[in-house]
Amino acid sequence: MRYFHLLNLQHIILWVLPTLVFILVLAVGLAFSHLQTDRSKERMKRIIYTYPGGIGDRNAPFPWVMLLIIIGTVIWGLGYILGVGLLGVKI
Repeated sequence: MRYFHLLNLQHIILWVLPTLVFILVLAVGLAFSHLQTDRSKERMKRIIYTYPGGIGDRNAPFPWVMLLIIIGTVIWGLGYILGVGLLGVKI
């Protein structure tokens, strides 16, 4: 039991707020940024397959945000492995 119950609320806010901000930034990033090529606009508009129910499938360009998240995950993973291995950190 904690002496200050407000500290529980502060910790919840400190966990939830960054998560919501990350979700918002990811959604905006996925919606508006793509790797631009000469054919990007045409690929965004042309529907290559229509599923039952009217859902269209496009061959859209890959978003920058997803590329940065994948690269960041790989770098963090390699750094974590090296940090634990070289520094001998106990998990």
